[in-house]
Amino acid sequence: MRLWKPLLISPDDAQQLRAQRDAETLPGAVLRENIAALETFMAQPAPVPGHGEAGGAEHHQHKQNYVYINLAGRLFLITGERRYRDFALSLLNGYADIYPTLGSATSKDSNAPGRIFHQTLNENMFWLYAVEGYHCLIPSLRQPERSHIEDHLFRVMADDALSRHAKDFDIVHNHGIWSVAAAAISGYALQDDSLVEKALYGLKGDSESGGFFAQLSQLFSPDGYYIEGPYYHRFALRPLLLLAEVIDRRQPELQIFQFRDEIIRKTCEALILTAFPDGTWPALNDSSKTINISDDGAVIAANVCYHRYHQDPRWLAVAQKQQTVWLNAAALALSAALSDSPPLPLNRESVELRDGPEGQHGGIGILRSGEENQTMALMWYGQHGSIPRLHSALNHGHFDGLHLSLFNHGREFLRDYGFGRWVNVEPKFGGRYIPENNTYCKQTVAHNTVVVDGQSQNGGQSLQAEKRSGQRHFFVTQAQAGQGMSARLHDYTPGVEQQRTVLLLDLPEFSSPLIVDVFRLTSDQPHRYDYCLHHLGQFVRSDTTLKAAGELKPLGENHGYQHLWDCARGAVPAGDSALFSWLDGGTYRTLISAFPDGGELIVARTGANDPHFNLRSEPALLLRTHGSDAIFASVFETHGYFDEATETSLDARGKVLQVRVVSHDDRQTELNILCTGNRTLNVLISNGPTPDAENAFSTAWRAVSSLNIPES
Repeated sequence: MRLWKPLLISPDDAQQLRAQRDAETLPGAVLRENIAALETFMAQPAPVPGHGEAGGAEHHQHKQNYVYINLAGRLFLITGERRYRDFALSLLNGYADIYPTLGSATSKDSNAPGRIFHQTLNENMFWLYAVEGYHCLIPSLRQPERSHIEDHLFRVMADDALSRHAKDFDIVHNHGIWSVAAAAISGYALQDDSLVEKALYGLKGDSESGGFFAQLSQLFSPDGYYIEGPYYHRFALRPLLLLAEVIDRRQPELQIFQFRDEIIRKTCEALILTAFPDGTWPALNDSSKTINISDDGAVIAANVCYHRYHQDPRWLAVAQKQQTVWLNAAALALSAALSDSPPLPLNRESVELRDGPEGQHGGIGILRSGEENQTMALMWYGQHGSIPRLHSALNHGHFDGLHLSLFNHGREFLRDYGFGRWVNVEPKFGGRYIPENNTYCKQTVAHNTVVVDGQSQNGGQSLQAEKRSGQRHFFVTQAQAGQGMSARLHDYTPGVEQQRTVLLLDLPEFSSPLIVDVFRLTSDQPHRYDYCLHHLGQFVRSDTTLKAAGELKPLGENHGYQHLWDCARGAVPAGDSALFSWLDGGTYRTLISAFPDGGELIVARTGANDPHFNLRSEPALLLRTHGSDAIFASVFETHGYFDEATETSLDARGKVLQVRVVSHDDRQTELNILCTGNRTLNVLISNGPTPDAENAFSTAWRAVSSLNIPES
């Protein structure tokens, strides 16, 4: 046997971490928490079960087992407690005893099953965690003990991954990152150079069809944005960073942290930059609404990036928010800096992130304003988050070009639904994506954008959508008038050109930034245009007379409309604007949207054609108009305060009264935003080919002698 070499914790690292055990530091606290968790787990029976259903008792036990094999190995290395070693060894032997004889696990999933889990993704997660925990035990084991575990568990897992599941092993996808990370770390642990080579460079050895370097080259844009969105980004980041740390220790000549102009640093920063002010991530593509920057991938990112890249103080603010560290030598420098640092606000700047491997497939624009109660506007105009021609598993994209999410006062108030999934809840469609994820959540009507003729963008076809992406028009953060971003879609609906411009205006006349949203559509043929908005909260008032439906019926038959109840409608005459206000937590939100050609305001709610009640029941608004060219010019105002306990309601009516479109063409859009106090905010937006920051947009206040509109 060749000399044992450390993977993630060296003997010197272990000694330094051991010294933290009684220290009042983050590493000390995490070390004590880990020891307590392991002791609790060890005090209970830890069986090695056979097959079970996804999300069931067996699934949960296997998951717990690999987590604690890993933790026991690490803590044995750090503390020297032999019983931690014996506990991990007992579980590893248990798996080695049964693994070769197990057939495929029961699976209702479209992905191939492993031997103990319903899909190979979970099998690879087990592999990575278990082999890293095992590696910590190796110096204490005799050769027969090593041979039993290696030959009957990890060698079998490697053979399965590279032979039985070769197609899944080489996919460029978040599953693929887990598979190559597990294989590479296993190769390093078992000192199998061939396994390492295949994991790093792919089964063909070309670094294109598969392997770790293919993942780094193809899944991330030059700015670090991950093709499948933040939810899958943080999940893929965990194995990516673990493997990068191992590569740097074992093959420093590869300069992994400098690869592709420091793409690892950039992708960690991009993940944090996309988060809402409360630390949760926006639901771009299939996404949970609850995952936040305390996720394991983000915690490891804060430690690794601070350690590897110039000790950027922004990571201190992230770590303060997380209030934990990854138990590794990288945590020591971060913890030392945190002990000397005052509280730091987790403020991030406005940013535009390009999408696509070469950065040529649109992107994501994020405007931010303020520190406390920070306002954030996010517009999505990147590539579709699915590439099914590469692999069926690369299918998490949504048809949501020019989608808009808005956040302030601690809440996302213009929302994306996220995914339709009950993770590991077996009675809910096996814990997998529910059918409504495809029929509603992915469809354009489920997003805050415009639906043309009641059909999703690109006909709801991923193979068509992956060929297209949005185009940046302008992104300006330093203009005198405020901040703004604008982007376009071409041919997402044949013959229809779409442009959306979002302005974030900090005006002393308003308690919160005013958000102006202008959506232009042009065509040679007449169409039906639905400007869709999704919010939470209680309806307060509208200046449109709404007629509630006597009998609830779905809004349509397909493209997601079949899942929306048609609750109420109101006509909006040509030239008028529609006001709709709702109470969201302790704050009022008011939408005022111009209808130059008239139309109707439709109040809807999810839940139609949902016999198993899979969808959340949530409100939606559709502002509908008809014509060849159309414009939706809207203002979102956050105002007032409400506290039910003290029966306090202040400023329940906003200051914006009407929005009027003065003109719009291929050169310019002009709006008048009529406000209380007999004042009008005039807004000019450039629609020309390549506006620069100075002439992209402008605003100016004008006094008006008579508005002829009520102020209440």
